Amino acid sequence: MTGGVGGVPAVRAFIRSKRRRPSSWSDRYAMLFGLVLVGATVAQPVSAAIAAAARQADPSRMGAGIVLLALAYLCLLGLARMFGPVALPAADAAWMVLSPLPRRGVLGKSAGILLAVSLTAGLVLGLAAFAVFGAGDQVVWRLAAALLLGVSATAGGMATAVLAQSSQPWDSWLTLTMAAAATVAALAALLEAGPGRQLLTAVAAAPASASAALAGLAAATAALLVRLAWRSLDRIPTRTLLAASTRVGHVATATVSMDPGALTWIAEDNHWRGRALRSRPWPALPAPLALAWQDWRRLARRPRRAAALLATAVLPAVAAQAGGGLAPPVTVLVTVAGGLAVAATAASGARRDGDNPSLARLLGVDRRAALAARAVLPALLVASWLTLALGGLLAAGALTGGPWWLFGPLAAPALAAGALRAARRRPIDHSMPVIDTPGGAIPTGPALWALTGVDLAALGTLPLVVALVFQPGALGGFLVAQAVTGAAVLAGYLIRAAR
Repeated sequence: MTGGVGGVPAVRAFIRSKRRRPSSWSDRYAMLFGLVLVGATVAQPVSAAIAAAARQADPSRMGAGIVLLALAYLCLLGLARMFGPVALPAADAAWMVLSPLPRRGVLGKSAGILLAVSLTAGLVLGLAAFAVFGAGDQVVWRLAAALLLGVSATAGGMATAVLAQSSQPWDSWLTLTMAAAATVAALAALLEAGPGRQLLTAVAAAPASASAALAGLAAATAALLVRLAWRSLDRIPTRTLLAASTRVGHVATATVSMDPGALTWIAEDNHWRGRALRSRPWPALPAPLALAWQDWRRLARRPRRAAALLATAVLPAVAAQAGGGLAPPVTVLVTVAGGLAVAATAASGARRDGDNPSLARLLGVDRRAALAARAVLPALLVASWLTLALGGLLAAGALTGGPWWLFGPLAAPALAAGALRAARRRPIDHSMPVIDTPGGAIPTGPALWALTGVDLAALGTLPLVVALVFQPGALGGFLVAQAVTGAAVLAGYLIRAAR
């Protein structure tokens, strides 16, 4: 049973035979009916999107659309790299990986799931690309080329991630691919303004034969990468497979238990596990600042992450260009939510203090002083990010002239308070009641968990939100109101949280 490829199906059949209730025809019927129902549900929106995209591209929004496509592709590759991408369930990883069964047969099912996921993501990406570039003529051929390009890009990227899991040189190629996607996003953002739009328009107006040739070349390259990835399954190290399977198992457990906060700990612990760090004495700082020094050291040890965070400051300008009629609310949402997310990346120390306050007690640090020290780094990060984001909105023409950049440091205290509150929130209380509304049932436990921290950020940045929506001619009053509101929210949170 262990000598040939046929041993793996036999083992899986034996496992299925020992289940308490094997799959019946009704289970397969329910699965098939569910797939048909999903297809019927999405058919109408997809056909409507295709009909709306069958037009000439809008040059004023094409650059922003390319930026969003490149960022979506970059996120897909980043997730694939983070989670393996090849992994197994905990039971299979516990003994099948270590058994003499052929490695390719053991991983074949996971590879098939990855291929299905990549093909589905490629269809979505291709449809989005078709909507961005439009189709003035030969709609069917341009749509087919866009879908083939999207599928080829995602399948080839996923295959490269699989190859990177088994070979260090391929990991460098995956890094280069992700850097290329980030470069495309940056170039599209630069070409969005001024004469660069002519180049984007020329790309959209390229003949359909050129698009078909490019799609055919991409498909051939993706097919070659998929074949190489299938052959490389036998060479994936056991240690790498077990680590990827452990990560996927932790994510599945956090998802089933409805504790999204555990995902951040999983990502953080997986990053630092197995890394050799240089030990240095802490500087001679006052007790509260010395306690918060670990956040600064964590940021300094991940310079690429800090650079990526600052690079995302272009997203509000991209949202303003791509939002169309919904540009003002979309811009406000991306600006405030992006600032809160940036501040939250530097608030893990506050969460550790909340989960285990022993270190602060051993150091004799007052809880209020410790929180105030923890708020310094998130405030500085979000002040820098908001300043760049508002400057990008000014450069894109989404805002009129004025000292908009002053909102960055003035709104930073409120967003830092929201990040600290979100970092210190308790796990979801699933025992809370469910509220019936005309839009459906809302579980109050997850809803309150999701709004914790967001409420302080929304309250503290209210002057900035109003200014972004109405864009007044004079910003003096809004700047004063933002300074008072931001400081009051942070001070109020520190006073209340220290009780």
